[in-house]
Amino acid sequence: MAAETVDSAWRQRAQRVLPGGMYGHLSTKLLPESYPQFFSRAAGVNIWDVNGNAYIDYMCAFGPNLLGYGDAEVDEAYIKQLKLGDTMTGPTPLLVELAEAMVAQVSHAEWALFCKNGTDATTAAVMSARAGTGRSTILRARGAYHGTSPWCTPMTAGTTDGDRSNQIFYDFNDPASLRLAADSAGTDLAAIVASPINQHAFLTQQMPTVEYALEARRICTERSALLITDEVRTGFRCSRDGTWDDLGAPPDLSAWGKVIANGHCISVLLGNAKARAGAEAIFVTGSFWYSAASMAAALVVMRRIRDTAYLEHLEKIGSMLRTGLGELASRHGIDFEQSGPVSMPLWKFKDDPDLRAGFFWCSEMLRGGIYTHPWHNMFINAAMTETHVEATLKSADSAFRELNAARSHLPANLRLSAFL
Repeated sequence: MAAETVDSAWRQRAQRVLPGGMYGHLSTKLLPESYPQFFSRAAGVNIWDVNGNAYIDYMCAFGPNLLGYGDAEVDEAYIKQLKLGDTMTGPTPLLVELAEAMVAQVSHAEWALFCKNGTDATTAAVMSARAGTGRSTILRARGAYHGTSPWCTPMTAGTTDGDRSNQIFYDFNDPASLRLAADSAGTDLAAIVASPINQHAFLTQQMPTVEYALEARRICTERSALLITDEVRTGFRCSRDGTWDDLGAPPDLSAWGKVIANGHCISVLLGNAKARAGAEAIFVTGSFWYSAASMAAALVVMRRIRDTAYLEHLEKIGSMLRTGLGELASRHGIDFEQSGPVSMPLWKFKDDPDLRAGFFWCSEMLRGGIYTHPWHNMFINAAMTETHVEATLKSADSAFRELNAARSHLPANLRLSAFL
């Protein structure tokens, strides 16, 4: 089989046995045609597709890669525990040790409930808030993503109106909109579910204002409701603490995932004493929620979060990349927008409503060995170095040049035209 046909061959096989040929956020249906669907391996900052092409990967598996793919210390702990026992009739003491480590690390946390996916944690948070307050209504920011459970999935096929009832929406970073939503909930307000940072796909990312975060905290305190933050993407990549703890607006409940075990499967709901009764009242569980190997890996990650300069390194590399891309775009006369934290950047082009320029530029970056994304936020990991930034900027320089040459005759983006 010729190398260039390997990915397409796997796509054809997948089409026969997978719904739609691929499902969920790892589907490349909304990406340029040049993007590979299947990969063979990963190490450090790199991924290799099944055609044998290597890329510097700025998606970091959509976030779980914090320290680098295949970090030796993390994986050694995982494998060692795997050989002793992973999914058993009951948990190992690692469950308690990891809970202690997370409670010690996150200011508002006094207890931990471990699960597997971000959706598990956000759903358990909402259930806990409703059980603890005896109320039903939650407030959510318009367009915010909190997982794929029927109460929050962005695509409503297969859900009912009842699944999504008892929810009122407000505008991110708009205290007046938030207060109006709370007034609409009246005495039935159970919780405000907040994204610490606005990470809407396709749109410019927004950092929260202190005023907005404090208003959310104030409303919940005044009305004996619970404040929930969704740290699944942001957790430990933007701060060593809770993102809103740093703003002086600590939540009562917070959902975490992705980076906790550097790619091994685990998530967690953290809460304070006020939220504990609700968490104790609900029934949530899973066959693999207590698996020990991921917890062993997570303990290594927690120690690295506490004791190393990983976060400062993320910010240094992210800042170098942001500055370099800004300078290149200016030199080429291109209006290139960079938003979000430097450790979680989103890149867009102005006057590009169907992302045709973004698709072209990202395809050129891919040709240069750099895996970026035209409409989703990306991630910096701690294995990235100045050398990787230099390689990225070299590819970006070429991609900006090619975009300028092609800009006047770029075809309409048929993959996204009907979606946007």
